[in-house]
Amino acid sequence: MFERKNFTADAADFILEQAHKAIGQRNEFRIALSGGNTPRPVYAQFATIARDLPWDLARITFGDERCVPPDDSQSNFRMAWETLLAPAAVPEKSILRMRGEIDPQIAAQEYQDRLDLIASQHGEPVYRHDLILLGLGDDGHTASLFPGTVALEETSRRVVANFVPKLNAWRLTFTYPLINHARHILFLVGATKSPELIGRVLDDDPQYPASRVTPTAGEVTWMITE
Repeated sequence: MFERKNFTADAADFILEQAHKAIGQRNEFRIALSGGNTPRPVYAQFATIARDLPWDLARITFGDERCVPPDDSQSNFRMAWETLLAPAAVPEKSILRMRGEIDPQIAAQEYQDRLDLIASQHGEPVYRHDLILLGLGDDGHTASLFPGTVALEETSRRVVANFVPKLNAWRLTFTYPLINHARHILFLVGATKSPELIGRVLDDDPQYPASRVTPTAGEVTWMITE
């Protein structure tokens, strides 16, 4: 876990390092982006320093999405588009967008089917990300895995539509079977999060969904703004 004075620069550098490592080893970089305000400046910085990255070798997915159109102000895709994808001129074929504007159940199945197809083409049982970016909510949620929701108990499906009662809204989200298959996970956490919450998550307190992010054969890094 790292508290960073240069959070934005350090996080962007870390992502670029993982990109070069993955492309060097497998000729492809698979990254899942997160939403929220904390990664926004990181994406902008990454777009600046990664201009020479071979973006045609990148495959960009989303760990979760609100059930809104892609041009909605709440859309995770829109935030990523404005800060990273458009500024870096990422080719459309490198971007796998969750379709938040259609029926949530259909959108979730469609997204899993796309990942499953790519995995099968590479001889993989499950699509494996090189890097998944995650955040941490005040209630300990990560992606759209909120306390008390059905998706927390999912053991086979890798992308689901998850109803969040406290928001009275559906979300599309990765589940633990997909998240915990990643090679590396990077938590990007704002300084406003309580040290007690972070400590409870790191101590694997099961009431906080983020505590169940435990890759089976990967690493977890935390970066926290000062």
